[in-house]
Amino acid sequence: MKEFKKFISRGNVLDMAVGLILATYFGAIVKSLVNDVIMPPVGILLGGVDFSSLKLIIQEARGETAEVAIQYGVFINTVITFLIVSFAIFIVIKGINKAQERLKKEEEEALAPTPTLSKEEVLLTEIRDLLKK
Repeated sequence: MKEFKKFISRGNVLDMAVGLILATYFGAIVKSLVNDVIMPPVGILLGGVDFSSLKLIIQEARGETAEVAIQYGVFINTVITFLIVSFAIFIVIKGINKAQERLKKEEEEALAPTPTLSKEEVLLTEIRDLLKK
């Protein structure tokens, strides 16, 4: 139990939990964006097609037996949702990577040793400064 408690109390686990919760709601927002905002105009452009109702009926409904159909319209909506989520994640990760590279570069520049001048270079620098005066 102590090991489990230590694992749960780590910051990474809490960050992951927050990320999972946000991802769930982000997915719902993107799904609504695709189904309610993007697909209706696309359907109108394609002659009034409602993608969510596109299906290939394999067997008609008979009595109490339900219809058997391949719902490829729902699949198209899901693929578009996936592409939008993937692109959004790509943009976020790209931004994070750029920020990390910038921080790493600044860190390296701050930690870089200042070049030590040789005796000749120090002497030449003093001569240069005297000549400027």
